[in-house]
Amino acid sequence: GLVFEAAFHLEARAFRRNAIAIVALAVPGVAVAIGATAGILALAGHVLPFISGFTFVHALVFSAAISATDPIAVVAMFKSLGAPKRLGVLVEGESLLNDGTAIVFFSMALGFLSGQHLSAPAAVLDFVRIVGMGALIGATVAFLAALALRQVDDAMIEITITTIAAYGSFAIAEQLHYSGVIATVVAGVVVGTYARGRGTSPSTRIAVETFWEYVAFALNSVVFLLIGFEVRVDALLASWQTILVAYAAMTVGRALVVTSVTTLLSRTRERMPWRWSVVMTWGGLRGALSMVLALALPKSFPSRETIITLTFGVVLLSLLVQGLTMAPLLRRLGVSASRADREEYERLTGIRRAAVAALDALSEMVRKGRVHDQVAAPIRKD
Repeated sequence: GLVFEAAFHLEARAFRRNAIAIVALAVPGVAVAIGATAGILALAGHVLPFISGFTFVHALVFSAAISATDPIAVVAMFKSLGAPKRLGVLVEGESLLNDGTAIVFFSMALGFLSGQHLSAPAAVLDFVRIVGMGALIGATVAFLAALALRQVDDAMIEITITTIAAYGSFAIAEQLHYSGVIATVVAGVVVGTYARGRGTSPSTRIAVETFWEYVAFALNSVVFLLIGFEVRVDALLASWQTILVAYAAMTVGRALVVTSVTTLLSRTRERMPWRWSVVMTWGGLRGALSMVLALALPKSFPSRETIITLTFGVVLLSLLVQGLTMAPLLRRLGVSASRADREEYERLTGIRRAAVAALDALSEMVRKGRVHDQVAAPIRKD
């Protein structure tokens, strides 16, 4: 549900224009971040006495669980502070893809722990197969959903169709042993793009979008509630040193990935200002998905309680430290617009939207014969 809602609201055209940067951050970037975070934690386990017993394998599972970013609060802040729209697309698009990538790597790490040892080429091929077939299944389900949406214009029915597309794509892919999350991502992007195009009327589209926003809100609330039931405050306080080390390792891994991608793209059309790399590093908050993955660990998994405690602690630090300092950082780097500029932008945007809506209404009146085209022509020119 969380993944489909994020995919449903993503603009496919903006995503395509920044596809190389987004994919680089979300696929190989996540793999590098997982490896770097796990390596730092495993090294710390040999040096620091309070992390003893936390092996590289345990660190790998934790790193995979914590690798997905949650940009909801950051993107909302970008909009309120007038940050460049492309920066928001990069952060949101990366988060959408790295959700799926993180879950696939998390599943592979658990498989490795259970004795499914694969060579590096075999692991890469397995990853491509799982992700590729998941994407194909998601696209197929989304195509069928789009055909169904074309036949109706009723909010309740269209909400039902999108729900079937979200959970149906996941269920089918999982049943066939492919990535259900990637299937859901693709289904969400395709259905959302079609709905924003000619698939639904404006009133129906608003109803569908409002429904999925509520679903995301409810699911986020449930996840935080569940993690609250699982985590003991005394365990959290007792592990504060380990949590700080894990948070530092995660931040270093994130900085390494963002800096590498920014450097590699510096001579391409998708190059990014260096100030943006600082914002994207610090804006990589962790959220609900990380806690969902931690809670999904089997009860028999060794160090399960430790990983849940670390995950909750790192997510909490991420939200408090990075979330509360994001706005001052944007202003300090000069990435956000001034208040006067934002107000002028919003005024001009409102005028443009009103003009477009008026022209659409006029064209509809001409089509239905309520207004003669000779009367409409001078109005269009004005």
